[in-house]
Amino acid sequence: MSVADDAWLVVIDPQAIFASVDSEWGSPFFAAAMPHIRALAEAFGPDRTIVTRWVPTADRASSWGAYFQAWPFADQPATDPLFALVPEAEGLTSLPTLDLPTFGKYGAELEAITGPAPHLVLAGVSTDCCVVSTALAVADAGAWATIAVDACAPSTTENGAAALAVMALYPPQLTLADTATILGA
Repeated sequence: MSVADDAWLVVIDPQAIFASVDSEWGSPFFAAAMPHIRALAEAFGPDRTIVTRWVPTADRASSWGAYFQAWPFADQPATDPLFALVPEAEGLTSLPTLDLPTFGKYGAELEAITGPAPHLVLAGVSTDCCVVSTALAVADAGAWATIAVDACAPSTTENGAAALAVMALYPPQLTLADTATILGA
């Protein structure tokens, strides 16, 4: 497999809240995914790599209100250190971090950077939340995504396998591959 020359790497939410073993949302697989994320970012370069951050919404009238009641530790200002990028993610991009209060990161804000109907390579955390939410939005929008399975960190092995199984149901918009395959090694 080779990725188109105009493809973009999207590194989804490499933040302390998802990477720390002390966090209720920390992925035990984040450390293993990070070298693959870095390899992809080096290949794509800082001008074709986008890093996103999940930040809490201020809207508590929607289902997010109940969400933050269920997860009060995450109901913090976007400036809280929980939402900071992990040190390993610093410098992956020359672009500003794309901060969104949504699980899925594909939408008008991302398309403003990539242009319409891009080919994206998705990496990050967690496979079974923000990655799958982003991937399904990509497919719905008529764009393409390759999910770098070894550059994604699930919450659990089972949840990650379930998310990958769902994303595998969406060819040709969504494809699954490992980093070596994506980089043509």
